[in-house]
Amino acid sequence: MMTRERAGAVAQAEPEAIQQFLTFRIGQEFFGMALTQTREILEYSGVTEVPLMPKFLRGVINLRGEVVPVIDLSVRIGRDPIQVQRRTCIIVVELEMEDQQHILGLLADAVSEVIEIAAGDIEDVPAFGARIRADFIQGIAKRGQDFIVLLDPNNALSVRELAHLVEVELQ
Repeated sequence: MMTRERAGAVAQAEPEAIQQFLTFRIGQEFFGMALTQTREILEYSGVTEVPLMPKFLRGVINLRGEVVPVIDLSVRIGRDPIQVQRRTCIIVVELEMEDQQHILGLLADAVSEVIEIAAGDIEDVPAFGARIRADFIQGIAKRGQDFIVLLDPNNALSVRELAHLVEVELQ
């Protein structure tokens, strides 16, 4: 049987949890999303626009026979729409919400890299000053001189909230 002191020493000796994040750029800001939720990255080759949709929904793409909505992440977080350029891409993510799998495409200015961040290096969401809804942010990580806003996809990409915004736009 392990004593309380021994259990504490073992817990301290365990390595800190490290997570992998796909980092990408929107404008001049860096964002990250858990790599486990990323399915693939596609070179931007256009989307099919859907009439009467909110500005954040750029359209849909055909991904091997599956219709995938493409969300302009810049608009979703309250910025100007992304201007398509050479490095513009679509990050295909797979999210599980309400016991259902949802596949979404996220329009980003550019993908940067996959990085590993220790759980202890992720700071809490600032109480003020962030130009994004606090519930969209999982935390903030520092990489060199840059800060990376780690998105909480269950809130930032909530299928229920996105569907509600589409309904409001159609009324």
